[in-house]
Amino acid sequence: MDLSIATPEFRRSLVERYDVPGPRYTSYPTANHFDAGFGSADYARAVAQTNAEPIPRELSLYVHVPFCASPCFYCGCTRLITRSREQGESYLQRLETEIALQGQLFARDRLARQVHFGGGTPTFLDVGQIGRVMDWLGQAFRLDGSEAREFAIEIDPRTVDPAALPALAELGFNRASFGIQDFDPAVQAAVNRIQPFELTRDVMAAARAAGFGSLNVDLIYGLPRQSLDGFAATLDRVLELAPDRVAAYSYAHLPALFKPQRRILAAELPDAATKLGLLELTVRRLVDAGYVYIGMDHFARPDDGLARALAAGTLRRNFQGYTAHGDVDIVGMGLSAIGAVGDAYAQNAKTLHDYYAALDAGQLAVVRGVALDADDVRRRALIERLLCQGSIDFGAFDAEFGTFFQRDFATELAALAPLVADGLVAIDGVGLSITPIGRLLMRVPAMAFDARLRAARAAAARADDPVAAAPRFSKVV
Repeated sequence: MDLSIATPEFRRSLVERYDVPGPRYTSYPTANHFDAGFGSADYARAVAQTNAEPIPRELSLYVHVPFCASPCFYCGCTRLITRSREQGESYLQRLETEIALQGQLFARDRLARQVHFGGGTPTFLDVGQIGRVMDWLGQAFRLDGSEAREFAIEIDPRTVDPAALPALAELGFNRASFGIQDFDPAVQAAVNRIQPFELTRDVMAAARAAGFGSLNVDLIYGLPRQSLDGFAATLDRVLELAPDRVAAYSYAHLPALFKPQRRILAAELPDAATKLGLLELTVRRLVDAGYVYIGMDHFARPDDGLARALAAGTLRRNFQGYTAHGDVDIVGMGLSAIGAVGDAYAQNAKTLHDYYAALDAGQLAVVRGVALDADDVRRRALIERLLCQGSIDFGAFDAEFGTFFQRDFATELAALAPLVADGLVAIDGVGLSITPIGRLLMRVPAMAFDARLRAARAAAARADDPVAAAPRFSKVV
């Protein structure tokens, strides 16, 4: 992609019109379409098929650590609140079993280029415990020891002594993501996450000094008590930290779905106009500071791997968000973890009871998933290319997937007519592309190609079920 057209053009009236709930498309089909009929045996068959490919894909190992010492009220992740170190040890016992079982499925010569510890709070575990997990991964898989590896860990600066960062680097970690959300003390109090700027600064500086090559920070706009002036000050502080990547997520207030959010006072949330102002402010400040808009809620420095992949047309998207190395099979391990292997997705149990019971019986904890059919595979590629490259070349797509795009997707192209009229999407005889005006709203044209979403809404309409017709997704901006 020409990075000169990557910068989104903010049109408030259009953002207001098209800011509707929609999937984030870290997968297609999305997780709400996973089926409980897909189990461990189906997953094992999918792995065997990928092992038998002429050139098997490299691996990305995801480890979910669900524990947090205290709740952040905005959180919608799978996490468990505890200060019990014993509970962490019980979890590690099962994780060791799961890693060994997973390793037995995959051909030993398949290189694990990526490792990602997510949560919850991975740094709920101490360095010694994290080291044990890395040892187990090294015994079960062939970990990449080169400089090309991407071993990442999510860090809560409140849980880590800066002196621990060199030890994490010794374990192989070279990337880190730091939760910030907002530096405004009033906002932090409202969401139960007190985190002084100086604390974050010192931990990030220690990571740099220890040799971490890429640092990401997470922000959230739309939180209670946020204001334009307050968030502008937060952005100033973030730019002082000079992260390589910034993720600025929209807060989705879904208290019926996420119990911790019931502690947030709805009256303290910014109104719709202010929230859009926070988005506009974030885009403008980061782009003016030299960051490249990658897509959706991600920004990166021009020399970062994400920006280079965007320019080269090799950007990919999966359960870990945007990535420069997306042509991998993801091995998900831990509570609720999702794996993506070949043309199948698999998710682990979401409760400790079910997760522990499966592993104590010597079995994987896969409880649901989906095997993609040929149409799913085509649509997965189509949606990913829209979100990553911002365009579809009809001829190239037809040659790869044996389609006749303008015939086979005629319904979807017709559904894009309002977006074309409003200047969000351009379509001609060669292909379709998302314009700078549409860059902030790219999930909207992607939804037009989501056959499963369309079918679910049609079925819900026939059943007169308004809840099923409107799945609880976050809004697209």
